[in-house]
Amino acid sequence: MAKSEIFDNRKPLWASNLWRLLTRDKLTAIALIVLGVLLVAAVFADLIVPFDPAKTSNDTFQSPSGRFLFGTDDLGRDVLSGVIQGAQTSILFGVFVSLVSGLIGVIVGATAAYSGGLADDVLMRLTEFILIPPRFFLALVMAALFGTSFLYLVVILSFTYWTTMARLVRGEVLSLKQRPFVEAAKALGASPSRILLFHILPNALPVIITQMMLTVGSVILLQAALDFIGIGDADRISWGSMLHNGQHFIRDGWWMVVFPSLALALVVLSINILGDALNHALNPKTHSAYIDKAA
Repeated sequence: MAKSEIFDNRKPLWASNLWRLLTRDKLTAIALIVLGVLLVAAVFADLIVPFDPAKTSNDTFQSPSGRFLFGTDDLGRDVLSGVIQGAQTSILFGVFVSLVSGLIGVIVGATAAYSGGLADDVLMRLTEFILIPPRFFLALVMAALFGTSFLYLVVILSFTYWTTMARLVRGEVLSLKQRPFVEAAKALGASPSRILLFHILPNALPVIITQMMLTVGSVILLQAALDFIGIGDADRISWGSMLHNGQHFIRDGWWMVVFPSLALALVVLSINILGDALNHALNPKTHSAYIDKAA
């Protein structure tokens, strides 16, 4: 096999036209717009909030109006400001956990698949052991034991979420390491680490990226659930903590529950739509069909 063929074979199948493909699908384009707006709100929350979301006032239980677009809560705090500030906590939390757990999962899965033998057995048994208890209850117990600050929760949920990524990456690496371009790279004298980093993992990126997107949405929901039952960082406003507070006043201030719920539903739905689109656009088995659909 010629050297040029090796490099042609190891080029990722997703590439330059990904953005064009995603934006040509109307539903995916809408999801991108929604996520873009919420991400801007998350990053620049401190600059764009109309009021201090933690500041109390005498304007309690004000229904949505020109002054308070989303109304106020039982302590007179602006709900819109809380939703914007909550985007910073909830979305950035999901991104951080997805990045950390994704990195752990890629390392474990790739190492297990490429090394094989005892290393594969040990790492996969560890993965299966962590998968035994339900993720929510495992996070609940660990949060109760180690604390509920933002940093602790990132570490705790990363510990519970890396397993799915590890199993997916292991399967992908097991498939890719049998391909002719990997055998050719070995014949040319490439080291195992170079083969893994520059020949195998670039072709596994579609699976990695898609799973990380889906993890963000799942983490946001789990973090909201923990905050809803009162296990979360009390120093940070999140959509879950707003729902926890608003559930007691659903009759007097429905807006205290509806608007945080809508924000939570929109971001998770948009992430899932984008994750599904990425899966179809990046997966070589469905890539052509997705192009025809978006055309």
